[in-house]
Amino acid sequence: MLVERRKRLLGEEHPDTLTSIANLAPTKQNQGQWKETEELQVMVMETRKRILGKDHPDTLESNANMAIIHQNQGQWKKAEELQMMVIETKKRVVGEEHPDTQESIAHLALTYQSQSQLKEAEELEEMEMEMRKRMLDEDLDL
Repeated sequence: MLVERRKRLLGEEHPDTLTSIANLAPTKQNQGQWKETEELQVMVMETRKRILGKDHPDTLESNANMAIIHQNQGQWKKAEELQMMVIETKKRVVGEEHPDTQESIAHLALTYQSQSQLKEAEELEEMEMEMRKRMLDEDLDL
């Protein structure tokens, strides 16, 4: 197994090992192994936070992945809290109009849609659309 080999060769906290573990989580989820999925993702998220810092892109990706796991389990409040934290951090670190921030906003809008919070979803989608439109207009002006 790739994960075990990477742990042995690179160490449990090596970025490539953590990526392999993070990639294993969706497979476990697709097999209905929710507990294992969450345990893997939490381990990756906490390790990245400790090693790379809470604002590092890989740590934020782990937080976003954990939010998706919560979303798939119908744990809407947990998903929403993580997504909002990711959005706020990305706004501060890479900017509000960065594509990664926009993607996180779109994920939060989907969380709202899934809960039939259509007004909140629409507001986020309109905000995202306006930002993307502004970015496209700026690119065309070059």
